[in-house]
Amino acid sequence: MQDLTVSMEDGILNIRVGAIIMRDHKILMVGNKRSDYLYSVGGRVKFGETAEEAVVREVMEETGVKMEVDRLGFVHENFFVGDAATNAGRKIYEISFFFFMKVPVDFEPVCNSFTEDGQEERLEWIDIDTERQYYPDFFREELVNLSQGVKHFVTKDF
Repeated sequence: MQDLTVSMEDGILNIRVGAIIMRDHKILMVGNKRSDYLYSVGGRVKFGETAEEAVVREVMEETGVKMEVDRLGFVHENFFVGDAATNAGRKIYEISFFFFMKVPVDFEPVCNSFTEDGQEERLEWIDIDTERQYYPDFFREELVNLSQGVKHFVTKDF
């Protein structure tokens, strides 16, 4: 199945999912050598799969553990300029669905994943209020003050 990424004259449209994996007041994030920031576990939805199916698949691919979805927490419309080799300098409009995951008690993630341009990824547990840069930015406040509803965010960086 093909990723839900559409190249357009003015930029790229991505449909993405992110997993919110929390334990002991920390969140599991992903990083790589190319980027000095961290980002949520997750990736692009593939044509023909639901957002929930995609997040379960992505969590399995990036942590080696099959998890269940607890609930949808956030929808994020993000406008930014790409920094990967495959999209550097291109404008990207990305719609992301962030799901809270049911974390098993014996959860021991193992990362064997790579970015779209071949960079090896690593998993890292971080404090939500760390000064390090991570995305999405709204996690800093929203994961400290959890609500039961679904929240919608828009970020425009171009």
